[in-house]
Amino acid sequence: MKKFTLAVIIIGSFILFSLLSTQSNTLALPPKSTTDPGASALPSATSSVPASSGTADPPNATNTPGALYKDGTYTGSVADAQWGNIQVQVVILQGKMTKITFLQYPNERDRSVMINDYADPQLATEAIQAQSATVDIVTGATDSSEAFMQSLSDALTQAHT
Repeated sequence: MKKFTLAVIIIGSFILFSLLSTQSNTLALPPKSTTDPGASALPSATSSVPASSGTADPPNATNTPGALYKDGTYTGSVADAQWGNIQVQVVILQGKMTKITFLQYPNERDRSVMINDYADPQLATEAIQAQSATVDIVTGATDSSEAFMQSLSDALTQAHT
């Protein structure tokens, strides 16, 4: 009975260790190039930009007939991604998303920078292709993916016709 209990404790400890260390041992690949250079570019500055959380149209907003979104530039809310905040800004032209810029992203730790350098361009590219804030979660960047969708969803709510 002692051997069985010891075996259960060792196996349980191994499983717990594996689950906890999975996030920190995920391999990040270099970002893929995109056809829209503006969609994948992360800002070089890491300062916070105040959020525009109101629903009033920006001064440059126009409405294209039959379009899903009003033309203009919209800033999403700041969303918590566990290791830092994510905030995006989306540009709508002719009723479609054309550019997504990350105003804030986790960058305090080298690991966070590596994850976001990999995940952010993928998220922006997929959102532009889908014309939606609902995108697939990037493996190894679940918190960043969910925070991205939250901030982009807020910006698109402001842009919705």
